[in-house]
Amino acid sequence: MPRGIAADVHSAVRRRRAVAVAGAVSAGLLVLSACDKPTPRATVTVGKSSISSEAECYKDGDNLGQQEAAKCALKKSSDTIKVAQSETLRIGVDPEVADTGWALWINGQQVTNVYKKTYYSFQGVDLFADQQGQAAPKQLYISIVEQNKTASGPSSEFKGVWNFKLENSDA
Repeated sequence: MPRGIAADVHSAVRRRRAVAVAGAVSAGLLVLSACDKPTPRATVTVGKSSISSEAECYKDGDNLGQQEAAKCALKKSSDTIKVAQSETLRIGVDPEVADTGWALWINGQQVTNVYKKTYYSFQGVDLFADQQGQAAPKQLYISIVEQNKTASGPSSEFKGVWNFKLENSDA
């Protein structure tokens, strides 16, 4: 083949490849734009260890309702962190969660008031204390539940639930 024709063939092949690559990139971006946006994150830190997770239940900031939130708070998490007795438990949430408010739940029960902070530290909490003659548990499940703070009474909106598993490192 003469040089001019060979160059034209290679040029056409390069153009087809470039068009194919551009098409693949466009298709990938289209697929990604169709995906749900990620939920806000919550982080649990003990000592130098920390775990972070997206919500177990979340409806883009819409109200889940108290029953659904309670059911979600009972789901077992695989996100695990080891905790020694009397260790400081630190919880961090995204600012949009703090704007609404959040409470700490243990084993499906609310145990704190609603906080409106992005970070809260529970100093020296003995989460694994003996309970009325029963041995200290080896693990427990905590939930961070996004719920509104009302001055007049209990929360009326429950927007998200993040679950974590704590293991007693002293057991």
